[in-house]
Amino acid sequence: MVVNTWQHTRDHLRESDRNAVDWAIDNLLQSRFYPIFSFLFGLSFVLFLRSAAERTGRPWAVLLRRLAVLAALGAIHQVFNHGEVLLPYAIFGAVVLLPASFFPRPAVVVLGVALTAWAVYQGGGVILIPGLFVLGMALMEHPPPEWLLFPAFVASVALGVTLTWLWVVIAKDPALFQASVYPAAGLAAATAYCTGLLLLLRTRLRELLLALLAPLGRMALTNYLMSTPIILIFVPLLIADTTRLAGVALSAVVLTLQVLFSRAWLGRFRYGPMEWAWRSLTWMERVPNRRIGSHP
Repeated sequence: MVVNTWQHTRDHLRESDRNAVDWAIDNLLQSRFYPIFSFLFGLSFVLFLRSAAERTGRPWAVLLRRLAVLAALGAIHQVFNHGEVLLPYAIFGAVVLLPASFFPRPAVVVLGVALTAWAVYQGGGVILIPGLFVLGMALMEHPPPEWLLFPAFVASVALGVTLTWLWVVIAKDPALFQASVYPAAGLAAATAYCTGLLLLLRTRLRELLLALLAPLGRMALTNYLMSTPIILIFVPLLIADTTRLAGVALSAVVLTLQVLFSRAWLGRFRYGPMEWAWRSLTWMERVPNRRIGSHP
């Protein structure tokens, strides 16, 4: 939410207008979260295929229909939010993930690493999505041992800090500039955020974190689409605010309201509004949504 809000104001800023908040968002948040979403999309791809295979003999057809619905949503969303990810996700899902699901498991790992490394070398951006899709699929098929979690966190933090510092240094010197450093720093930070959260979920903070994050996650599509009109309404204010703190405050308020809304909605329904529509269109039938009685 913070990144999406900031991106709508970024193009209106001059380099001389940038401040510490811009620096923090650019180097700690920007390009650190869409790799996580891309990775999780590849992981969920396997889960959906497994679930669909239990209901139909043609899970691939259902999956393509699911991606087609996502592409339609993304095309509409592109009109209002040019940086949106749903349309690229649907396209890469059909072009990369679906064929990769037929590959031998070791080949999936090799393909994911190769595509991601190539994308980092090319400077990152949207071309990172296919490789991360495949890596998510590979991890779902080959879950790593849990003892690797803490070493992965420590290593990714060290690498993320080092690469971010290196980027700050070389970005100021055209002679030293290397575009691959920024996406590499983003991937390292994304890994640190993921593994750090997984470690926190193994502490006493687990119940609190789940209470806040689980409703948002179960209604991720609805909340993502809802945030766009809210951001667009406040763009004039965001541009006028030279401190850039208005965007952070707006994000905090919207996320708080979305947690409350998601919890209230899921108390009465099984799926969020857009999640229900997506599921119904995927299966070409009206999926039951309203819960019967009290909370499960």
